[in-house]
Amino acid sequence: MKLRNYAVLGLFVLVGCSGEPVNRTTGVYMLLDTSGTYADEIGKAQQIISYTLAQLEPGDSFALARIDTGSFSEKDIVAKVSLDTRPSTSNAQKRQFLARVQEFVESVRPSPYTDITGGLLQALEYLDEKDPGTKTILIFSDLKEDLKEGYVRDIDARFDNVRVVALNVTKLRSDNIDPRQYLDRLDAWRQRVEQSGGTWRVINDLDNLEKLLRT
Repeated sequence: MKLRNYAVLGLFVLVGCSGEPVNRTTGVYMLLDTSGTYADEIGKAQQIISYTLAQLEPGDSFALARIDTGSFSEKDIVAKVSLDTRPSTSNAQKRQFLARVQEFVESVRPSPYTDITGGLLQALEYLDEKDPGTKTILIFSDLKEDLKEGYVRDIDARFDNVRVVALNVTKLRSDNIDPRQYLDRLDAWRQRVEQSGGTWRVINDLDNLEKLLRT
């Protein structure tokens, strides 16, 4: 009888151990709009970058890229890091990341065009390659896309299991005249993300960023 009980117990142990380990790492890709008045918002963006980096743990990954004329390019990635599992090394990596961001801030020039879609495509490619347990794209922009003539962005991108969070979505002067433009712009991006399998959220009160990356 005891042998039978041990056999059953052993079966449960084998079944319980047969599942693959849960991937609890976090991957974040932040898109930074530097067009028009958003070039003046760079200080606020730095606060978000510093906060985000502080929330990440060894094993997580983070990339910051500017939204430029043609953003579907690795040349627009300002800084990227995959944090080492050793805390001392990952802390050094974070300091190097922030130093690179500071260099960018001191030399950044406003972009004449705003290729948000290209930036999102590059973000998806980066996150797919890293394959973290949680995928998040942060967009620091007014979400007004302005493409250079000839650029094609009518592409069916997939946002499966990706959270897209729009930050600091300031209102344009035309939005004050007709608020429907602002609301329609937000809704158009929401539909685009959600219909492609992702989740969408807008955070204009940056205090609400707390715990975002771990929920």
